[in-house]
Amino acid sequence: MAVDVKYETKAKATGGRDGAAETLSGSFKVKLATPKELGGAGGEGNNPEELFAAGYAACFIGAMKFVGGQEKIAVPADTSITSTVGIGPRSEGGFGLAVALEVSLPGLDKAVAEDLVAMAHQVCPYSNATRNNIDVKLTVV
Repeated sequence: MAVDVKYETKAKATGGRDGAAETLSGSFKVKLATPKELGGAGGEGNNPEELFAAGYAACFIGAMKFVGGQEKIAVPADTSITSTVGIGPRSEGGFGLAVALEVSLPGLDKAVAEDLVAMAHQVCPYSNATRNNIDVKLTVV
């Protein structure tokens, strides 16, 4: 499937999970650290799963706003998503991810919120990138 790219960014990582990453524009820089649960020292620094969790949550809110605009559904200003990203060995070999998005749409009727979340899941680029590869659980809280 072709993508008509409207924006792109570049980032560079060095040192792997115990290194650093930054955008080539210089607007973002992060120290990386492997969690103890994955055999690392833990400590200061973030890991790719944390970055993915934050990015997916922010992007999904954007998708809900896009769909909300099309469907005439006002997305509350205090909408939030708690994104959980897990990593571990796959039964087929290698490693895999699991994602859970807990979506809070305060004041929105639950049925309307669930429909909005389902529609956003069809247009969100992160959802499209992970579909049929990562188990993504969606919950309206």
